[in-house]
Amino acid sequence: MSSRIDEHGEGIDVLMYHSISNASGPTSIPVEVFRAQIETLRSAGYETAPLSSLAAWQRGEGTLPRRAVMITFDDGFQDFADVAFPILHAHGFTATVFLPTGRLGGMEDWDGANAPPRRLMSWSAVRELARQGIAFGGHSVTHTDLTTLAPDRLRDEIKGSQDEIAQHLGQAVDTFAPPYGRLNDRVRVELTRWASVSVGTRLDRANRSSDLTDVPRIEMHYFRSLRLWRTYLGGRASGYLRARRLGRSLRRWLGLRHGGGSN
Repeated sequence: MSSRIDEHGEGIDVLMYHSISNASGPTSIPVEVFRAQIETLRSAGYETAPLSSLAAWQRGEGTLPRRAVMITFDDGFQDFADVAFPILHAHGFTATVFLPTGRLGGMEDWDGANAPPRRLMSWSAVRELARQGIAFGGHSVTHTDLTTLAPDRLRDEIKGSQDEIAQHLGQAVDTFAPPYGRLNDRVRVELTRWASVSVGTRLDRANRSSDLTDVPRIEMHYFRSLRLWRTYLGGRASGYLRARRLGRSLRRWLGLRHGGGSN
């Protein structure tokens, strides 16, 4: 069985979340909105597949449910354990959570962090969630922009986070998410050494030709409207995705033109 086929061809939605809370900013989604999004997925007949299975699926060596979805969370916020996991578990869903390992047990303190900052999970919470079927991947050690680092530091941020998770969980870790979705050629080469699948922030569906060092995801901030989310799952929101991608490109272009950057 394969994943959903629509006007874009065979592909799979890799959903991107951060915090499930009422905190300010686009990386926080209110609890009831998240619950409705997950209930809609279940009602539409979706099943979660592990992100780590994407590479084998691309090679034609594995199968996915007919209506498969992969759910991911960046940053390892405490509200994943407190709020998101119980909702996912109640609907039979699992997820992959990307951890900035050097920040666990503390508060977010990186560039672009919320004010007030949100708390990150402890290692004990991570171990308990792993026992209940949640997968974990690296998100660097310090949540830094990997494209700015010297080779030794770059390796330490990628391999170091993978190694630390593996040490705490007693199992290999083969997925990663670069902070801010920022990549360059050096980062890509390093990622191929330590991860079989690395996800980014490009807004699109994943397919059999997706770059496994920069797998696109569906940012769920854009689907807070339940009506729009149902429309998308019905395969009738391709124009909306194109408009969002165009808007992102325009903002990046304007930022570069005025000497700024973009996450």
